[in-house]
Amino acid sequence: MSSNKGTRIDAVVGLIDAFSEFTGRVVAWLTLAMMALTCLIVLLRYGFSIGSIALQESIGYLHAMVFLLGAAFTLQRDGHVRVDIFYRRFNREQQAWVNALGSLLFLLPVSLFILIYSWDFVVSAWRIKEGSPNADGIPAVYLLKSLIPLAAITLSLQGIAEVLRGLLTLTQPQLEGEGA
Repeated sequence: MSSNKGTRIDAVVGLIDAFSEFTGRVVAWLTLAMMALTCLIVLLRYGFSIGSIALQESIGYLHAMVFLLGAAFTLQRDGHVRVDIFYRRFNREQQAWVNALGSLLFLLPVSLFILIYSWDFVVSAWRIKEGSPNADGIPAVYLLKSLIPLAAITLSLQGIAEVLRGLLTLTQPQLEGEGA
């Protein structure tokens, strides 16, 4: 692969990684919001006998946002659970093959499947502006459901970065001094 193409691929990988990093860092703050809201709900409920369905539902919304929108960041950080019995013993090139093929054969098809099969589900929710089944709940379930295809898109982008990163590893010579 020519150096120029490698540089362009490196730039694309860097851009996708930066996007995943940014979204991951923003979404991470939602965990703090979840904690604060949980404390507020407990205080209101047990300290003042005040309950709020909308506040309780907001914890679920934030939780969904953290997991669905943080998945690409976790992938970029190599933080997903995997059985490392063999992988950890592989050299750099073997790991690149596993990561690239795993993304190409599993992650990207599953993400595409989720995107395709969630689309009508989300469109239907938007069409009726689906809200909470609870009277005092959050009237924005359609927004919550929109996170599903959005998660599939962000995971797909990071999956593409993983494939390209593997391609770069396999096609560029290893620099001296780097670990094998």
